[in-house]
Amino acid sequence: MSNHSPAAGRSLLYLVVAGAAWGTAGAAASLLFLASDLGPLALSFWRCAGGLVVLLAVLAVRRRPAAGRTRPSAGSLIGTGLLFTLFQAAYFGAVRETGLAVGTVVTLGAGPVLIAVGARYWMGERLGRGGAVAVVGALAGLAVLVLGSGAGEVRPLGVGWALLSAAGYAAMTLRARWLGQRGAGGDPLVTTAWSVAVGAVCLLPLAVLEGMAPHAAEPGRVFWLLVYVAVVPTALAYALYFTGAAAVRAATVSVIMLIEPVSAAAIAVLLLGERLTGAVVLGTVLLLTAVGALIAAESRRPAGGPAGGPASRPAAVRQSPQSAAR
Repeated sequence: MSNHSPAAGRSLLYLVVAGAAWGTAGAAASLLFLASDLGPLALSFWRCAGGLVVLLAVLAVRRRPAAGRTRPSAGSLIGTGLLFTLFQAAYFGAVRETGLAVGTVVTLGAGPVLIAVGARYWMGERLGRGGAVAVVGALAGLAVLVLGSGAGEVRPLGVGWALLSAAGYAAMTLRARWLGQRGAGGDPLVTTAWSVAVGAVCLLPLAVLEGMAPHAAEPGRVFWLLVYVAVVPTALAYALYFTGAAAVRAATVSVIMLIEPVSAAAIAVLLLGERLTGAVVLGTVLLLTAVGALIAAESRRPAGGPAGGPASRPAAVRQSPQSAAR
């Protein structure tokens, strides 16, 4: 009988699917911006509000909550939602101030570093030499992939927003992992619903100022694109993300989620007609190699053992099979 954890394998798959789904959000947003005058903050609000409607519908028809999970307090759920909102809003601020390329590479590049440091000193998770090499390789791949074209202008204010976004993302990931270790992660659908609800409330006044109602020549197309953004890269992807982040080492989560720009680049080339460059190919290869190495290392972790922590960690704080879904 294998001593490897089936739950870890499922969680890794959830994270890969979530990252790929997040990558499609950029393409959908590009199509929305081309088809209407919808702004980024209004789009973020509709993404959260639509995702909340979908999640509430799923929760309403579900027969019963998943067993074996501790129900988090309202304060804990709101805290996760505020980190989610910070991550989203600060990222859009970075893109506005310093451009998509620089904003993306600073946010996604700083995230794994902050998470690795936080996991090491907050939860005692050791990345290891192989993990450190994988993180460096992933960051190199991300830089080549996003900045390979030479586009983008570095502006200090934009970099500050990007670092704030990375801090919000890192705190959200570390929090999910910390709660998961203690079996207190709760139901991933409920956590996701609270997160997008908090996001919708916080973004509503900003969306009103920017303009809530999109004007478009093809309103039906805009509607279905909004539905897609609410369902796939929001409701589905964040539920899978919270599931995986509760059961997998935090630093591993951060690197696996870098599959998002790979997915976005593939869609841009295959569906949006963008040119396939050497930088896209090299960056994609480096990123996927790093992600594959970390997936292989995580799948070899013994079942029931802590993710990267000391082998003697008390059983009471280990991730239980029942709380392995986010």
